[in-house]
Amino acid sequence: MGLLPCPLPCNSHAAISSDHHHLHSESSSSLSSQSSLPSVPSLTPPPQPSHPPDQSPAPARHCCVATLSGHSSYVSSLALAGKSLFSGSSDGEVRAWARSTSGSDTGRAEAVAATAASTSAVKSVVARGDKLFTAHQDHKIRVWRIDAEGRYRLAASLPTVTDRLARLFSAKNYVEVRRHKKCTWVHHVDAVSSLALTHDGSVLYSASWDRSFKAWRVSDFRCMESVERAHDDAINAVVVSRDGLVYTGSADRKIKVWRKEDHQRTHALVATLEQHRSAVNALALSEDGCILYSGACDRSILVWEKAQDGERSREPDGGGEEEGGEHCMVVVGALRGHTKAILCLAVAGDVVCSGSADHTVRVWRRRDGEEDRRYSCLAVCEGHAKPVKCLAASVDVDGDGDGGSHSGRSGTRCLVYSGGLDCKIKVWRIWVPHL
Repeated sequence: MGLLPCPLPCNSHAAISSDHHHLHSESSSSLSSQSSLPSVPSLTPPPQPSHPPDQSPAPARHCCVATLSGHSSYVSSLALAGKSLFSGSSDGEVRAWARSTSGSDTGRAEAVAATAASTSAVKSVVARGDKLFTAHQDHKIRVWRIDAEGRYRLAASLPTVTDRLARLFSAKNYVEVRRHKKCTWVHHVDAVSSLALTHDGSVLYSASWDRSFKAWRVSDFRCMESVERAHDDAINAVVVSRDGLVYTGSADRKIKVWRKEDHQRTHALVATLEQHRSAVNALALSEDGCILYSGACDRSILVWEKAQDGERSREPDGGGEEEGGEHCMVVVGALRGHTKAILCLAVAGDVVCSGSADHTVRVWRRRDGEEDRRYSCLAVCEGHAKPVKCLAASVDVDGDGDGGSHSGRSGTRCLVYSGGLDCKIKVWRIWVPHL
């Protein structure tokens, strides 16, 4: 376990065996790339042969500042919380890394002892306050609490014993999970693939390959609701916006939008977004919740925006079947450049990061024009020896570019963390010039 300085481009490490069999067999494999989407316009401008000197775009500077070693199995999930980076791996281990966010530092992180360990592969990690939530291959969600010594202790395994016993003796609490087999609705019956917390941290959402998603009350870990058969195939991703909209992405190629009104007891489907032609692997939201990014095996990142008046008539080109017009979203274009499946996405400010089975991380920046929406690819980060499975990103508000060495040019510095099937976590520093 250690910290390896890594200039860009990083030398590919020797291939390390990883547990590929944990990828779901019923859904389209995340590593099997399919054709891109020619019907969706590209949001990135075509390369120009030349620019006048006064119109040349300011380049983004990027480098790999560190490679974090310590996991012995592939890194499946990353999460940022305060000054810590949490990583989960396919052997059930969760590690915490103390990171620096000061402008004068390089973004390095130092490993601490294994934070938590279980016998089942970690599929997703989220952290808030003194709690760490992990989703696992064995159908369970585990909750860890930090003690006075800074160690994480297992606080609960969801569903809790209390929750299971409360539902045990009533027939109405049982749902059919497969032919001739029933289970109480508080249980996931396949791998829990993704977790998301509401903005206030009061509710945890879990999505599963069993095609359901559930809502858990964080205060007592009680399962409040389960939406069964939310999709026709495994659910790979779930995200929650500030205004309470829940987005689920599935191997059935659909993204669904759900909402629970104050007077309702259950979530209702308000929109179905259909444009992908292969399994949806990843979702990410802009900070204001107005833009949704989706990545799939078709090698494209689709950009969805809330429909303005007059745009809802774009169906089927817009790709949204709306059941609640105010929540309708339409696809405005695609980000292209990856040569294989998109496996993960992360957003930090106006920067979007994508990780792919082509072993690279691409960094995109949104530009909001008066008449059109454009994105530029700021960087292609190369260095992983195997597919990039997970991402986390943050804006360095204290950074001044590149240590003040940009001759007075102002910009923003982002730190991007990528975890791969090569068992490595790489730390990338991206300097983004102001427009």
